[in-house]
Amino acid sequence: MGGLREVAAPFVVPGPSGIAIRDRLKGLTPEDEEVLRLVGGLLGSLASRDLKARCRDGLEHDSDRWAQRKQALTGQSSSRWAGSITKATHDQWALARRGQLAHIQSLQAGVDTITRRLSLPIGEKEKGTKRAPGGYHSERERFHKTRRLHVLQERLERVRADREAGRVRVVRGGKRLLSTRHHLEEAQLTETQWRHRWEASRRFLAADGESGKRYGNETIRVTPDGEVSLKLPAPLAHLANAEHGRYVLAAKVSFQHRGDTWRDRLAANRAVAYRIHEDVQLGRWYLTASWTIPPAQTVPLQTARAGGMIGVDTNADHLAAWRLDEHGNPAGQPRRFDYDLSGTADHRDAQVRHALIRLLHWARRHNLAIAVENLDFTGESTREKHGRRKKFRQLISGMPVARLRTRLVSMAAELGLPIVAVDPAYTSKWGAQHWQKPLTSTTRKTSRHDAAAVAIGRRALGHPIRRRTTPPPHDQSDRAGHRTVQARPGTPGREGNRPRIPGPRTRCVPPGRGANAVDQDAQHRSGRPAEHRSCQQDSLPLSL
Repeated sequence: MGGLREVAAPFVVPGPSGIAIRDRLKGLTPEDEEVLRLVGGLLGSLASRDLKARCRDGLEHDSDRWAQRKQALTGQSSSRWAGSITKATHDQWALARRGQLAHIQSLQAGVDTITRRLSLPIGEKEKGTKRAPGGYHSERERFHKTRRLHVLQERLERVRADREAGRVRVVRGGKRLLSTRHHLEEAQLTETQWRHRWEASRRFLAADGESGKRYGNETIRVTPDGEVSLKLPAPLAHLANAEHGRYVLAAKVSFQHRGDTWRDRLAANRAVAYRIHEDVQLGRWYLTASWTIPPAQTVPLQTARAGGMIGVDTNADHLAAWRLDEHGNPAGQPRRFDYDLSGTADHRDAQVRHALIRLLHWARRHNLAIAVENLDFTGESTREKHGRRKKFRQLISGMPVARLRTRLVSMAAELGLPIVAVDPAYTSKWGAQHWQKPLTSTTRKTSRHDAAAVAIGRRALGHPIRRRTTPPPHDQSDRAGHRTVQARPGTPGREGNRPRIPGPRTRCVPPGRGANAVDQDAQHRSGRPAEHRSCQQDSLPLSL
């Protein structure tokens, strides 16, 4: 047991801190689309120059430099557009820094793995373990890994030097789309089609909200009846079709999802941020509204455990779930919620959302919390750790961990269902070891994933995964402790007297005079007084 890592305690996952809804801008005229492209292109060029200035400042950036950048942008757009651009620039720079740190950690993990494997002898004898791979299989593989070690070390030094100097590398529009420009045939795109996508991804049409202002946003304003208008930048003020340099779109939005909440915010003039973007593939324009919400009050862990829990095991193509009572016993039949992660991103997202909806509706019918693993495959999907196991790496990388976790927390918060996260250590292994065979019968075949769901639920409930402890080694009594972990220490009658059964019983004394295992002196054993002996000497005389 010394080689096992310490298991972290379960905790209730906090709810979401913001809400985002989206609706399509239907009925846009060609003039509307042209104005949106012109405004987005102008503001996008300003955002690119501002990002370049922020990256050039690096770690020397301060509030004075921020004020100078915002002042320079105000003259070319407006003060509110300038504020939105500089805030988006800071968020993008901070995101690049976090990605840079994650890249350094990934490179360091690869260097450590190769260094360790190179220190081991070549051959089949050094196979390694599940936690650490062994040596390489051949001299040829060892030679290539030696060269790769030098490549990774060089990359690591370069990235570390960039981080110490405060340099980040950011591509507005996306690095993947930029690389697609050199592989148009593989992407089945023409240069014109790629150009349209590139320009659409680099546009900037986003405005932060302001509480106290009319309808919560003065830059992109949406009225309760769905009318959308935007404040034109100074160079494009001649395109205005309304007062005060504003342009009103012909399309209207309604926000079917959370529309009432959105209208309540508009009525109270509370801040609402908006973003307009174009889907070039579909030829559609969309408006996204978002706002922050106060953090939801999470229920205590003991309250979430009351009445039981639903353990959920996340897999590449389905969610395995099983309902458990408050003592950790599986109840009913296991459930399986399938999803298909092939196809487009929208199709994958819809599949995950549909599986979660079915899971949450099942949990709501029983009014139970949901226990999930706190998964993080960042260090488990590295090429150096599972180099030959390509299918296994693809399996781990394909699991929708982040998307599923984010959607599950936000959707469960709407239904008022707590989410309990547990440490994923050994859940699959111990679940299969202790629960797969006992839960298998002639009418039910329990899979390894179903058993893992039971293990996850028991860990969230505070019970050990192991199903039953070993009886005391010296006798069959309860002197060394209770022989099962199914009943909690506070359960009434756990160590009390056994109930008396009326009527004659075979091989025992008549009713009302039976010995009890709680009192060791009541047993028929050598050296122990029993109530059935004809005489018994008192330890002290009664006359004293």
